[in-house]
Formats: sequence, structure tokens, C-alpha cells
Amino acid sequence: MNEPNVCWLSRPFPPEKDAGWEKHHDRLERRRVARVEVTPESIGLVGCNQVIAVQRERIPLAAPDAKPSIEVGYYATSIPHGGSTDSGLIQMIRDHWAAIENGVHYRRDWTYREDDCRVKDRVGAEMLTVFRNLAIGLYELEKHRGETKADSLKNWTAGMTFTLAREMTRR
Repeated sequence: MNEPNVCWLSRPFPPEKDAGWEKHHDRLERRRVARVEVTPESIGLVGCNQVIAVQRERIPLAAPDAKPSIEVGYYATSIPHGGSTDSGLIQMIRDHWAAIENGVHYRRDWTYREDDCRVKDRVGAEMLTVFRNLAIGLYELEKHRGETKADSLKNWTAGMTFTLAREMTRR
């Protein structure tokens, strides 16, 4: 293995012609990947075999004359450098974020209307998130144990009281 090089300037994104545009959510998107092979020792992250940068370009279809917005996301992975193609890495990253959005975030927003919460105090907002996550965890624990008949988190939450939650944690 060659000596790892973590200088992004030495590994530019592939040419634009090598990355096609896709249509998603009323916009055109293009993703390009640059990655650098590293060792866990060189980067200080246990199990890290490569660092990845994904450049995302987006153009809203409602404004085709708009300049593309460009964002770069950085990722560390234990996947060996030759262990996946660029398109495979992009798909893994998209699947990861889809699981977060469709799993935890969707449930917190649908059940607890988290996106509508207007608490401005940072500590207060963090505490509300902690309590929402605790409630989701308690529901999942009861569901796993077969101790709830509620068919959804929203229905379970409607019948939950502080006393019931405290009793659950003592089991």
C-alpha cells in the first residue's frame, strides 16, 4: 500500500462529464466523489480506511436559469479503498441518510411535530430532543417485549403518562 495522502488538492473531483444529472424532488442533482486512502493511524480514527468527499450540485427545476448550488460532504469509512465503486459509495451514503430521515426524524416529526417546534433556547431544544428520543426508545422496548398493543408510536404516546413511563424503566 502506498503512503496515504490526505491532501484533497492532489485528488480532485472527477470531470463533470463523468457524472450524470439525476432528477429528484423537483431538482436536478449531480454527485461526484473524491476519496483518499488512509490508515487508522495516520488519521486518528480507529478502523478508518478512506476519507470521502462528495460534491453535490443541485439545480431547481422551477428555476432552470439558476446557478447550481454546490455542497461538499465529508465522510470517513472502514470500507477498503477498492471495496466499493464511487456509485456504490454514493448509494451507501444516500441509504444511510434516508434511513435517518425515514426512521428517526420522520417518527419524531410525525408523532411529536418536531419541525413545528419553535423553542429558541438551545438547551431547551436539546432537552426536548432527549425526551422525544427517550419516548421512542421506551415504545420500541415495550414493542420488543410484546408489552404494548399500540399499533404506532403516535397511539402509544397518546396513552402514555409519566407514571407509566417511570414504571417501565423499573422493569
